[in-house]
Amino acid sequence: MRSQLVYLLIIIVTNCLPALAQQRSPDWLIHPTASKAQVIVSADGKNIELNNGLLRRSFRLQPNLVCYDYYNLSNGQQLIRAVKPEAKIVLAGKTYAIGGLHGQKEQAYLLPEWLDSFTANSQDFQYQSHEIQDLRPFLNWRAATWTGNPQQAKGKVLSLTFRHNAPELAGLMLKVHYALYDGIPLLCKWLSIDNQNAKRGYQLDKVLNEILAMPEEESAVVGKPEQMKKPQGIYIETNYAFNNAMRYNISDQTTHWKTDSSYTSQVNYYYETPCILEVYPDFAPGIELRVGEQFESIRTYELLLDSYDRERRGLMVRKMYRTVAPWTTQNPIFMHLVSKNDEQVRSIIDQCAETGYEGVILSFGSHCNMEDTSVANIQRWKTLTDYAHSKKILIGSYSLFSSRRISDEHDVINPLTGKPGGAFFGNAPCFGSEWGLAYLEKLKFFMSKTGFDIFENDGPYPGDRCASTTHPGHLGLEDSQWRQMALQKNLYRWCNENGIYVNAPDWYFLDGTHKIGLGYREVNFSLPRAQQKILNRQNIFDGTWEKTPSMGWGFVPLTVYQGGGPEAVLEPLSEHLNDYEQLMVQYYGAGIQACYRGPRLYDTEATKQTVIRVIDWYKRYRQILNADIIHLRRPDGRDWDGILHVDANLPEKGLLMLYNPLKVPIQRSIQVPLYYAGLEKTAVFKEKAGKAQKLKLNRNYEASLEVEIPAEGYIWFVIE
Repeated sequence: MRSQLVYLLIIIVTNCLPALAQQRSPDWLIHPTASKAQVIVSADGKNIELNNGLLRRSFRLQPNLVCYDYYNLSNGQQLIRAVKPEAKIVLAGKTYAIGGLHGQKEQAYLLPEWLDSFTANSQDFQYQSHEIQDLRPFLNWRAATWTGNPQQAKGKVLSLTFRHNAPELAGLMLKVHYALYDGIPLLCKWLSIDNQNAKRGYQLDKVLNEILAMPEEESAVVGKPEQMKKPQGIYIETNYAFNNAMRYNISDQTTHWKTDSSYTSQVNYYYETPCILEVYPDFAPGIELRVGEQFESIRTYELLLDSYDRERRGLMVRKMYRTVAPWTTQNPIFMHLVSKNDEQVRSIIDQCAETGYEGVILSFGSHCNMEDTSVANIQRWKTLTDYAHSKKILIGSYSLFSSRRISDEHDVINPLTGKPGGAFFGNAPCFGSEWGLAYLEKLKFFMSKTGFDIFENDGPYPGDRCASTTHPGHLGLEDSQWRQMALQKNLYRWCNENGIYVNAPDWYFLDGTHKIGLGYREVNFSLPRAQQKILNRQNIFDGTWEKTPSMGWGFVPLTVYQGGGPEAVLEPLSEHLNDYEQLMVQYYGAGIQACYRGPRLYDTEATKQTVIRVIDWYKRYRQILNADIIHLRRPDGRDWDGILHVDANLPEKGLLMLYNPLKVPIQRSIQVPLYYAGLEKTAVFKEKAGKAQKLKLNRNYEASLEVEIPAEGYIWFVIE
């Protein structure tokens, strides 16, 4: 009975906010932990352990290396129920395991004492040695804009070397790498292969860089894998994601939950419980590993989750991005210029400098052509860039890649028809064609010669496979996705390492992009402004569960966009000043940059002063407005809605934004959750940074706030 009560208490604490402030243990999401990443070798040399105080991953080294322990130290959850190989590779159609031990009979759980009876298989790659190093950045990031987190991640890297006994494989050296991060229950795993055989190459068909036999999330006597929940204690993300989605789980190309027929004690009658995680791209690599060539797999980030609460899980994922991709915390204030001539560019640069904006992006439909690398065009845009820089304004441009047609010679070839057509966007160029390779080099040349600071790449490579055998950038269908993906990544990494900020509507964050679309339907911007305001707030609310504010852009069409009448646009700006101001406040109040698309930022002195006032407010509270969002109430047009920014490590612990869509003022009592603000007993609320009121927090770290929100308006509070 006592053990059952203890178990129940663990479940309650794990999945709910703590109830008693006096008993609250340190939470790494609120205050940085002092524990650092370590790699610990046991005294007898039999075991090696990764440990950062939040997760532990342990390996037995002999008779072959195997992972037998993967433990979430925050909630006591064990993620390993059975041993599996460290990785697998497929060479010319034959599958080879890397590491692993054999002999486990019961697959529902694993006892460490069983390991001594397990054996190695000579057909597997065998563990040889290991190396421990400090974590070095995957990307030599250079920031030229405001940045929330300017620090690269720290930690330790464990590299495990494997070789095979077969003579035909003697030239292959494989390494499995683990990067363990300081201060977050996160590690990154990847595989490298070095062909040291001086006589032959290898056809590398597939690489599985992670295989975990995990406890099932739920048991069902009958039911197909797609009907059952997948294990929820781990979040997986790799740097191999695309498809023009605004969420990772839709962009993901590598996470596979498999069944395990060797797990004969599972409840499911047909052994179809999804309980084996395998990470690999479906259509890659498919490459030839030539003599002397080195290959590096995708990187798999594994974040251990300690709760089912949606907000907490999202906060953990957002913390991951801030840690491993700190460039995503850059968030320059920019507008989208629709230009016809150079004078309009100079004019908007002046307006940006006068109002506090920090950058100009030449929007689609403008007169900037980055593919024109003629001397005259380069000089033209260098002159404009120099002018922008003289005003301390960033400048960049839009360029379209995938959703366009070039020619039969250069477009993606459909493997079903042998002709162009059937790509993700219908027709699209192949990045490995002569045109595609030239496109990449033209963009690099243009940006390096003009000094552009921002690159907006629409329709980036979305994963199209190309059956052409004449394109110089790939051999054929099998390697076409891997090779094109590498080219796209190369461009984004080059931009990032040269201080060029990248907007791209696809999930390339882990290879250098900074911002993606928040998530919106473009035709909605032809609706009346009153509807746009509510829809925009819905987009903000929905688009920030797993993205930080700086990772998404919104949209504010100042002129006609996707149709709509006078009631849909903001121009003339001075005639719709209240709507213009609130749209700015909604986005800046969420820490999100919107594409203010049009010819100007202001048209009268009153409009100019309004823009200056909003930008000054945003800059004053920029740090907390770029902090994490706690979702309070989703906009529905029927009552108040709002969000709360929190950061326990700032002077302002929170900033509360509340909106009233109704045509009459409303008074409400709102429970403001302040657990993630780091406050325990009291909180000071300052409406519009003015008069302060001190409120007590209840046992759930909530303050009861009485508010009055003006009709079709908003209020905000600083919380200390």
